[in-house]
Amino acid sequence: MSEPQGSEGTTRRLPVIEKDTRGDPGDPGSGPSRSAPVVPGPPPSADGTGHRFWSARRIPAAVVAVLVVAGAGFFLYDIAAVRAGRPGMHWRRALAGELARRPLDDTWVLVGAGVTALLGLWLLVLALTPGLRAVLPMRQDRPDVRAGLHRDAAALVLRDRAMEVAGVQSVRVRAHRRRADVRAVSHFRPLDEVRADLDTVLAQAVGGLGLVRPPALSVRVRRPGRKG
Repeated sequence: MSEPQGSEGTTRRLPVIEKDTRGDPGDPGSGPSRSAPVVPGPPPSADGTGHRFWSARRIPAAVVAVLVVAGAGFFLYDIAAVRAGRPGMHWRRALAGELARRPLDDTWVLVGAGVTALLGLWLLVLALTPGLRAVLPMRQDRPDVRAGLHRDAAALVLRDRAMEVAGVQSVRVRAHRRRADVRAVSHFRPLDEVRADLDTVLAQAVGGLGLVRPPALSVRVRRPGRKG
């Protein structure tokens, strides 16, 4: 595959998975194709930022808002009741009594403090991390437009391209942030030839996705299992 750079074209060799010839010596295409080393994808494009999309965090924000409003409402109601000459709520008086009697190293006090600390840490992680791990950032050709591709959509594209290879009966693709696992079943042709064709076709398909960080390919081909 060649890529024009400037006024001259340079040819770059695609990474090739070494063939596994440990199958049946009499029939090189009869044994299963072993899992090959992961093939690195094309290098990231210089015109993309590569930053992940930030999630709106609507559900955590709604949960926190509901809890804060509910807690504030209970406390305001209790304060208003005390100011009006009525006794405070039983749960607040019981909680205040328990906190006054229990020492700081009490089990329930430590458990409550631990739960509160974990909740606060979870909220900090949600606030400081972008989220949307399933959306892969694409190259940014225009400064005012950012695009992303869902991992399921990328896996579907790779699956469709893999099904075009002669000899492929079925394909299962799982796309991750850094790698795409391709598991194909071939019902004819030698497995090494099918795998070599899959390497070429899928490398071109990954380059055509337009991702900032194209995932590496891990391809495995096998024969269909026996029926019965």
